[in-house]
Amino acid sequence: MLLLFSSMESSSSSTPSNFLFYWNYLNFILFRPVLAILFVLSFIILWWLLAWKLVLVHVPLVQEIFGLRKKPAKAKPPPRRFSRYYNSINAHNSTSQ
Repeated sequence: MLLLFSSMESSSSSTPSNFLFYWNYLNFILFRPVLAILFVLSFIILWWLLAWKLVLVHVPLVQEIFGLRKKPAKAKPPPRRFSRYYNSINAHNSTSQ
Protein backbone atom coordinates (compact mmCIF):
# COMPACT_ATOMS: atom_id res chain seq x y z
CA MET A 1 0.00 0.00 0.00
CA LEU A 2 2.90 2.31 0.72
CA LEU A 3 4.25 1.59 -2.72
CA LEU A 4 0.93 2.66 -4.18
CA PHE A 5 0.99 6.05 -2.45
CA SER A 6 4.65 6.69 -3.25
CA SER A 7 4.09 5.97 -6.94
CA MET A 8 1.02 8.22 -6.96
CA GLU A 9 3.00 11.12 -5.50
CA SER A 10 5.86 10.75 -7.96
CA SER A 11 3.62 10.64 -11.02
CA SER A 12 1.13 13.29 -9.97
CA SER A 13 2.56 15.77 -12.47
CA SER A 14 1.69 13.68 -15.53
CA THR A 15 -2.06 12.98 -15.69
CA PRO A 16 -2.09 10.41 -18.55
CA SER A 17 0.25 8.05 -16.71
CA ASN A 18 -1.67 8.70 -13.49
CA PHE A 19 -4.92 7.74 -15.25
CA LEU A 20 -3.33 4.58 -16.65
CA PHE A 21 -2.07 3.67 -13.21
CA TYR A 22 -5.57 3.96 -11.73
CA TRP A 23 -7.08 2.09 -14.68
CA ASN A 24 -4.61 -0.77 -14.29
CA TYR A 25 -5.23 -0.84 -10.55
CA LEU A 26 -9.02 -0.93 -11.00
CA ASN A 27 -8.68 -3.49 -13.75
CA PHE A 28 -6.59 -5.76 -11.57
CA ILE A 29 -8.52 -5.33 -8.30
CA LEU A 30 -12.12 -4.91 -9.44
CA PHE A 31 -12.88 -5.84 -13.03
CA ARG A 32 -10.91 -9.04 -13.43
CA PRO A 33 -12.35 -10.82 -10.37
CA VAL A 34 -15.89 -9.72 -11.22
CA LEU A 35 -15.51 -10.88 -14.82
CA ALA A 36 -13.99 -14.17 -13.69
CA ILE A 37 -16.87 -14.83 -11.27
CA LEU A 38 -19.44 -13.92 -13.94
CA PHE A 39 -17.75 -16.22 -16.45
CA VAL A 40 -17.74 -19.16 -14.05
CA LEU A 41 -21.37 -18.61 -13.02
CA SER A 42 -22.53 -18.29 -16.63
CA PHE A 43 -20.62 -21.46 -17.52
CA ILE A 44 -22.25 -23.38 -14.64
CA ILE A 45 -25.73 -22.06 -15.48
CA LEU A 46 -25.32 -22.88 -19.17
CA TRP A 47 -24.33 -26.49 -18.49
CA TRP A 48 -27.03 -26.88 -15.82
CA LEU A 49 -29.71 -25.73 -18.27
CA LEU A 50 -28.35 -28.05 -20.94
CA ALA A 51 -28.33 -31.01 -18.53
CA TRP A 52 -31.82 -30.08 -17.32
CA LYS A 53 -33.30 -29.95 -20.83
CA LEU A 54 -31.61 -33.10 -22.07
CA VAL A 55 -31.49 -35.46 -19.10
CA LEU A 56 -32.88 -34.32 -15.77
CA VAL A 57 -36.41 -33.59 -16.94
CA HIS A 58 -36.85 -37.25 -17.84
CA VAL A 59 -35.74 -38.66 -14.46
CA PRO A 60 -38.82 -39.67 -12.42
CA LEU A 61 -37.27 -38.73 -9.06
CA VAL A 62 -36.48 -35.20 -10.28
CA GLN A 63 -39.99 -34.93 -11.73
CA GLU A 64 -41.48 -35.79 -8.35
CA ILE A 65 -39.22 -33.40 -6.44
CA PHE A 66 -40.00 -30.42 -8.66
CA GLY A 67 -43.66 -31.31 -9.14
CA LEU A 68 -43.40 -31.76 -12.89
CA ARG A 69 -45.49 -34.90 -12.99
CA LYS A 70 -48.74 -35.42 -11.21
CA LYS A 71 -49.23 -38.82 -9.67
CA PRO A 72 -52.15 -40.59 -11.33
CA ALA A 73 -55.08 -41.11 -9.00
CA LYS A 74 -55.57 -44.77 -8.22
CA ALA A 75 -58.95 -46.24 -8.90
CA LYS A 76 -60.84 -47.58 -5.95
CA PRO A 77 -60.18 -51.32 -5.62
CA PRO A 78 -63.14 -53.62 -6.18
CA PRO A 79 -64.94 -54.58 -2.98
CA ARG A 80 -63.86 -57.76 -1.31
CA ARG A 81 -66.06 -60.51 0.01
CA PHE A 82 -66.13 -59.33 3.66
CA SER A 83 -66.65 -55.68 2.78
CA ARG A 84 -69.66 -56.63 0.62
CA TYR A 85 -71.05 -58.68 3.51
CA TYR A 86 -70.65 -55.87 6.08
CA ASN A 87 -71.94 -53.26 3.64
CA SER A 88 -75.06 -55.34 3.07
CA ILE A 89 -75.56 -55.70 6.86
CA ASN A 90 -75.09 -51.94 7.35
CA ALA A 91 -77.50 -51.19 4.51
CA HIS A 92 -80.04 -53.62 5.93
CA ASN A 93 -79.68 -52.11 9.44
CA SER A 94 -80.02 -48.53 8.20
CA THR A 95 -83.21 -49.32 6.25
CA SER A 96 -84.81 -51.17 9.17
CA GLN A 97 -84.29 -48.26 11.59
